[in-house]
Amino acid sequence: MRAPRTRSGARVVHQVASWCLSYPDRAFAERLPLLRDAVDELPAATSRGGLRTFLDHAGTVPLADLQREYVDLFDLSHRQPLYLSYWTDGDTRRRGEVLGRFKERYRASGFLVDTHGELPDHLPLVLEYAAVADPVDGPVLLQEYRASLELVRLALHEAGSTYAGVLDDVCATLPGESPTDRAAVHRMAAAGPPREDVGLDSAEPRLLPLASGPGEHR
Repeated sequence: MRAPRTRSGARVVHQVASWCLSYPDRAFAERLPLLRDAVDELPAATSRGGLRTFLDHAGTVPLADLQREYVDLFDLSHRQPLYLSYWTDGDTRRRGEVLGRFKERYRASGFLVDTHGELPDHLPLVLEYAAVADPVDGPVLLQEYRASLELVRLALHEAGSTYAGVLDDVCATLPGESPTDRAAVHRMAAAGPPREDVGLDSAEPRLLPLASGPGEHR
């Protein structure tokens, strides 16, 4: 049975996961003891095993090796990108509108942040929004892109990466059970291919069959 969620516990998971899924620089390495303490202090009912496993891994390998692992997984591979609308809109013209809606939600909450050149749908940024800026709308935004999260999670498990546990714990903060395979993820999504494809094969496997853009009901 899935463990019950608490809003405070979810915010801690989202904040720690935001750090874990960002590029591991020296500041991250220095913050590891604090992150471990924060995870250890989570309520017993909160799913935290994946975060703790990753933090233990990050603390036992040289920083340069962790940086190479991150680049190999998230920068050089297209199998598990951390850009949520990439999975739903790919390189379509509509994606610009979707990214604009991310920015609108951030502005509405007063969330001002240096993106360091990242797009506003970058998962660490969305997690920080949920943890710090708007703990009500933030989880709603994550749930709107739940299928994207689950595809990243499954891809990381397939890659045998300890980063997969971070996604396990993030998804555990959201309503409902995680799908067990890609077919189940696609059943989770609405029907209909992305519109206005630009230079993409219509059978591009990373694209979820979504009929309308997430957040269009807002």
